[in-house]
Order: sequence, then C-alpha cells, then structure tokens
Amino acid sequence: MNPEQPEHLNFDGGFFRLDETDRELALHWKSGSLKYSQFKLLKEGGVAKLYSCLDRNLRRRVVYKTLKESHVDDEIELQRFMREARVTANIAHPGTVPVYELGRDRVGVPFFTMKLIHGRDLREVMTSLRAGETKTSRVFTLPVMLEIILQVCHVLAYAHSRGVIHRDLKPANVLTSQFEANYVIDWGLAKVWGEPEVSSPRMAAQENPGITPVGRRYGTPLYMAPELARGDAQVDTRVDIFAIGHLLFEALTHQQLLTGETVDDVLEQLIEKPLPKPSEVVSSRKVPPALERICLRALEKEPKDRYPDVTSLSDDLTAFLRTFSESESQKGFE
Repeated sequence: MNPEQPEHLNFDGGFFRLDETDRELALHWKSGSLKYSQFKLLKEGGVAKLYSCLDRNLRRRVVYKTLKESHVDDEIELQRFMREARVTANIAHPGTVPVYELGRDRVGVPFFTMKLIHGRDLREVMTSLRAGETKTSRVFTLPVMLEIILQVCHVLAYAHSRGVIHRDLKPANVLTSQFEANYVIDWGLAKVWGEPEVSSPRMAAQENPGITPVGRRYGTPLYMAPELARGDAQVDTRVDIFAIGHLLFEALTHQQLLTGETVDDVLEQLIEKPLPKPSEVVSSRKVPPALERICLRALEKEPKDRYPDVTSLSDDLTAFLRTFSESESQKGFE
C-alpha cells in the first residue's frame, strides 16, 4: 500500500506500521525455559516448528512456534516471524488466534505462544472431499463451506481496515473447529502500513507450487493473484479477494483452480490462460449460477474487475446464502 490510499480502500484508522511489526526483539527478552514443558511436535515446515506444550504458570496447553535453527540468523525469515506474531496478536478479532507471549528461549531463539486450536485446516478438508470421504462430505456441505468462507471474509475485512493484507490466504491457512470459530492463520507474509513497494523475484521453476517459498517471495503459487505472480510492485487488498475466489472455486468443485507440477506450469496457467469456470470443471454437479458469478468476479485477473473490497464480496455471499436452502445444496453435491 502507498501512503496515499486508492479510492476503493476505506481504512478506518489504527493502521499497523512497519516499524511496529518488524521491530527486532531485544536479546535480553528471554523467557524462563522452565515455564514450558511436555513438548509435542505438531508440525514442521521449511522455516519453523510448531509444538504443543504445557504452560506451567497457567496450567494450560498452548502452541509454541519457533524458528528452526537453520533460519535463526536469516534476517528475512526472522522479520516474517516477528511480523506474524505481532500482527496476529494485534488483530483483535474472533477469527484470529490469540497470541500469549513473544520472547526468546534460553539460547536466544525467538518463539511465540498462542491458543491451541482443536480442529482441521481447509487443506485437510478439501483433500478428504476430493477423495470422496462420506463423513467429511456430510459435515462440510456447500452451505457450511460458504459460512466458513464468509467468516474468512469478516477477518480479512477487519485486517484490511487496519492496513494489513494477508497475501498468503489458502486452505492450509484456514483452521476450522467444530465448537469454536474458524480462524485465519499464518500472517508472516502480511503487508503492513509503511512497507516499501518492491517487486518480488520470479520463483524458480522447480519449486513446489503448493507451498509458501522461503525468501523474498510473497504467496503460494497455487493460490496467489496474477499481480503477485508477475511480481508487481504495487498490490492492494484485492490480492486477498482473488484468494477468496480460490476458496470458493474449491468449495464448488472440490478441485484446485490451477494444476501443474512446477511453478512455471502454474504461473503460465494463471497469467496467460483463461481460468476455468466451476460449472466447466464439475459437469456432474449443479453449480448455482449466482454463486458461480460471485466466484468468477473474485477471480478476475485484473484487480479493477474484482470486487472493490471484501465487504462487497461478503454481502453478495450473505445474500446468496439467504436464498439457498439446505435441500438445494445437497442436490448434486452428495
């Protein structure tokens, strides 16, 4: 975002600023290592590890996220790590995971702790739906998927009002919980107020298009907007709208919008070829025309042709859900 906001953005103040989210953590800010115990590895990525552990002081289990040793001295990944913790902590919304503490362990490695959510991410859900698992299909009907996406819209609308763009929204970054809210997670690539407008380097052809790359690249190829794929210097909130279009496409078709073994394969489809319509992909299922129009508008390649803001998109989704009965949703989606 530039200092002068585009007309289609209507921020209400209280922006996050780069000097607040990316400030280095003092080396002496160390938390007693005895505060946390009973560590259990939950997930290991290319840059960080997530554990569940016991907070001995509060007697509750939390998620403990820390950089891997191989990236502790990587300034870019350290910056992303700090940004993720601080942005997540300060987006006070029911759809973001509460952050409890940011600090360093006894050897100086940064970590932060957050609420332990019991649930599944949408990537797992979509994998089960693609496999035709009956239990998942019965739980995650089209109206349920749309309600989840609607909650994602509400989180992003609030983040945008604070000057934050997610830039890496994808099924893996949406957590669903049966008894709690749905959460948008992983704000490490978020664009915040004051960040310089710089283009990102082109991705290597051999990289996995389904994961977030390490380094100065923004987004995941399978879910990024065309302007991010091109490495455009100036992007705005409409990159998140395009990502919501991806979620809608998968909810309708149970398939990914883009396919390809390499980044080049995916980017060629995204930038140079027409994107498929949901109704063209799943001829055996009934795709509601009104919902397809919403999906396709969010997926317009030119930002000016998309919804101007997330609220406009969520308003259309809400209106659609009011007229879409459960019986209609099951017809052709079983």
